[in-house]
Amino acid sequence: MTPVTIGGRALGPDQPPFVVAEMSGNHNGDIGRAMALIDAAKAAGADAVKLQTYTADTITIDHDGPEFVVHGGLWDGRRLYDLYQEAHTPWDWHGRLFDHARQVGIEIFSSPFDPTAVALLQTLGAPAYKIASFELIDSPLIELCAATGKPLIMSTGLASPQEIAEAVAAAKGAGDGGIVLLHCTSAYPAPMCDMNLKTLQHLADAHRVLVGLSDHTLGVAASVAAVALGACFIEKHFTLSRAEGGVDSDFSLEPHELARLVAECRDAWAALGEVRYDEAPSEAASRDHRRSLYVVADIAAGEPLTPANVRSIRPGHGLPPKHLPEVVGRRAARDLKRGSPLDWSMLA
Repeated sequence: MTPVTIGGRALGPDQPPFVVAEMSGNHNGDIGRAMALIDAAKAAGADAVKLQTYTADTITIDHDGPEFVVHGGLWDGRRLYDLYQEAHTPWDWHGRLFDHARQVGIEIFSSPFDPTAVALLQTLGAPAYKIASFELIDSPLIELCAATGKPLIMSTGLASPQEIAEAVAAAKGAGDGGIVLLHCTSAYPAPMCDMNLKTLQHLADAHRVLVGLSDHTLGVAASVAAVALGACFIEKHFTLSRAEGGVDSDFSLEPHELARLVAECRDAWAALGEVRYDEAPSEAASRDHRRSLYVVADIAAGEPLTPANVRSIRPGHGLPPKHLPEVVGRRAARDLKRGSPLDWSMLA
């Protein structure tokens, strides 16, 4: 497996999850808002901000045919051309956004949708490329991105196993700089019952690559669960305020929710730890509170130990409870006071 590093940050199961805040069209056509989104992602603790690099003319054509209109879902009735015209990030913003992200100390990269977008992002020194789910079947685009030698993040929404395999082969054949496959449900928003997060391990095993989640659900639960199942990369749309609208705002996190996502995903990763059964350092103070055998009524020397004067109770300074059948019926070697932890020297 080729190691994957984005901007000097290694990705993998031995590293905290790499959390990407997807800006998409939530800048609402305002570069000042786009800058503020970058600042908010940094403040929330995200590792990177991701853009989408296209224009309406590079991703579709201006056409009124029924196949060029969205039917159902969040954008029902919208013409593709109009939707992309509204949502796109102007190309002349890209340099300023890349500079701003670097100034505030957060990684920034993008999803290119055609060769001219790749060329632009190359001039900006993009540290990685993201292939969106709908472009996973575009082998020439994948090959062009992979040929840069940069890591390739590929979403698998809508793709069959064969299409995923073909995309991975295209990437590796063109100059594998490392691959992360993102499990994805391409619904906006995606219902929890359709997430099928068990697919993560199957993707990793089938293609011997790192895996992650492109999460379009509401909330953070799916992402946290994905980390627990081995995801090392989490991508989530975010906005400054859902109430202020935007093409993707309905399924995007607000800044305080993004901060929660980052914190809970990292907590989930930290909780995975390793396979171990020995006492953890934090458990040391609890050991004394396990059960053990105690004298619970005064016993004179020579008297027998019975269930009435010896019991298994807390704390844990006496003999282990498993020895109770062995000590009942034995006689006290000396006077034993109530509240004494039982040990073998007390028995005749």
